[in-house]
Amino acid sequence: MLSKISETDPRLEAKQIEYTGETGKVKAYQARPKGPGKHPGVIVVQEIFGLNRHIEDVARRVALEGYLVVAPDALSPLGGSPSSDDEARAMMQKLDYQKTVKDFAAAVKYLQTNPQSTGKVGVTGFCWGGGMSNQVASNSNVDAAVPFYGMQPKPEDVPRIKASLLIHYAGEDERINAGIAAYEEALKSAGVDYKQYVYPGTRHGFFNDTRPIYNEEAAKLAWSRTIKFFDEKLKT
Repeated sequence: MLSKISETDPRLEAKQIEYTGETGKVKAYQARPKGPGKHPGVIVVQEIFGLNRHIEDVARRVALEGYLVVAPDALSPLGGSPSSDDEARAMMQKLDYQKTVKDFAAAVKYLQTNPQSTGKVGVTGFCWGGGMSNQVASNSNVDAAVPFYGMQPKPEDVPRIKASLLIHYAGEDERINAGIAAYEEALKSAGVDYKQYVYPGTRHGFFNDTRPIYNEEAAKLAWSRTIKFFDEKLKT
């Protein structure tokens, strides 16, 4: 299993913040290495279960790699994420998706202008958050994006992508994988810098180590590739 990072890890400074988005004040969890110095920014995007302890843990994992990390709460317009997964999923259906995209795109600007940031920003997300990562890539000037098994953007939106992409797919994920070919064709046509990996024998959600669907081997490989990619694109 990937290492979980304590909420009180002495190597990190972590706190709840708010930034201004399309819908108003957006709640978010922020983590960064403790001490002086500037770091590249990374947005971690939740699954459909809201901003929960797992996503906050992922944010801390990224922060320990030398990043200023923000995990926005998509449900901020509705008062914030509840503790119940089922309740969160139901609330997510009530969001205005285009406004939500703009809320996450606003996180890019928040990190680019943060005095603790170098100005370079990446985004990664899982399931619903993988799709949102693709949307952030096509609706902002983010530098790098790593969607995990996320819904692809419309082909006509792909030419707007200026970010480098690292795309992870589960091997057994019929609904999401139906969009791979069209997305790849659009990426090639638009000249987007991208790599993609399909992890055989895995199912949608394989990175989440709090659920039975977790695949340790694939999760560790995808994670190592993700951190290497962010280091190459955001730290140089």
